[in-house]
Amino acid sequence: MYYFASDIHLGLAVGQTATYRERLFIQWLDEVSLDAEAIYLVGDIFDFWYEYKRVVPKGFTRLLGKFSELTDRGVKIHFFPGNHDLWAYDYLQTECGLILHPVDYEIIELAGHRIFIGHGDTLGKRNIQGRLLCRIFRSRPLRWAFSNFIHPNAAMRFGQWWSGSNRRSKPIKHPFRGLEEPIVRFAADFAKHHPEIDLFICGHIHCNEVFPLTEKCDIAFLGEWIDQPTYGKLDRNGFSLETYQVKI
Repeated sequence: MYYFASDIHLGLAVGQTATYRERLFIQWLDEVSLDAEAIYLVGDIFDFWYEYKRVVPKGFTRLLGKFSELTDRGVKIHFFPGNHDLWAYDYLQTECGLILHPVDYEIIELAGHRIFIGHGDTLGKRNIQGRLLCRIFRSRPLRWAFSNFIHPNAAMRFGQWWSGSNRRSKPIKHPFRGLEEPIVRFAADFAKHHPEIDLFICGHIHCNEVFPLTEKCDIAFLGEWIDQPTYGKLDRNGFSLETYQVKI
């Protein structure tokens, strides 16, 4: 079985407490690891994450320890950065054993299916503000300047404020817009030129939906863990979205 989750937003002080959400996510990791061929984390696991060369964010010790424990046992955990944790570099890979995918998306064969996996924040045509922010946050010169000229305390304070104010300024989830959603339009066009793809798996928009693109291809959005924890699972029989039953 393959498992997928996104938009946990650990560290965000909205909804349940940050510690509760972290414990809940760890409980889920423990459960699915029992039969997982691999676990795919599809972005925004952290509400803000920035790695300096010798400094990593304070907190998340329970989760980082769990990552290390599971990967030491041989559980494969793949990490696709989202727009809130796109500054993940080598720490999660070298210290915790995660398999890092620092790309917008990858196409992978799993359980006999060709799967497109990506957080989704860079997919599709967006407004000018969205495109500008995307370029700024991914600019190598700006990241170099940020790392070398801003003290970690100031950087983390700014990043946490930015992420938190961004989330508090809009609802946790919005009604699913179907083909009006830029990611869906991107996927529909991509599927026309790549008929071998069976399924797109994305996060970002905080909707838990499976939407048909063609007769043989769907796009799945993994939902969020701020209000209602949801996740995806895949085997040779297909893909399904599940609501995680809280036990703590």
